[in-house]
Amino acid sequence: MIAWLVALPLLLAAYAVTHRLLRRRGKAALRAVLVVDAGLFAGALALLAVALSGTAAHADGVTSAAQGSGSNSAALIGAAIAVAGASLGAAIAVAYTGAAALAALSERPELFGRAMVIVGLAEGIAIYGLVVAILLIGKA
Repeated sequence: MIAWLVALPLLLAAYAVTHRLLRRRGKAALRAVLVVDAGLFAGALALLAVALSGTAAHADGVTSAAQGSGSNSAALIGAAIAVAGASLGAAIAVAYTGAAALAALSERPELFGRAMVIVGLAEGIAIYGLVVAILLIGKA
């Protein structure tokens, strides 16, 4: 959590610099940004390969403690993915159904009840993701 609080201003500053470069320099700046992005991606892949290689030497107690907490962290990551995916899906569904409901209400205001039911059904997707996350956390 602290890492995000430290990294967030840096990410915002990088976004501002990139946006300014793209506005002023055009295609040359876009090429430079793509090269930097490719380098960062390659570095991230190398770091991932080193982290997943598992060649680090550990004491037996540390290894058994790490293996015991691995299943709990996998369940928590799965719960986070379930909530995030369901929330994104619900947001997209509500965006489309809400826009269509407002368009229909502008022509026929008596359709308010039906339109809200359809938008509410789209919100149900997020609740399903929350239920799956609760089940995953309960299993851990």
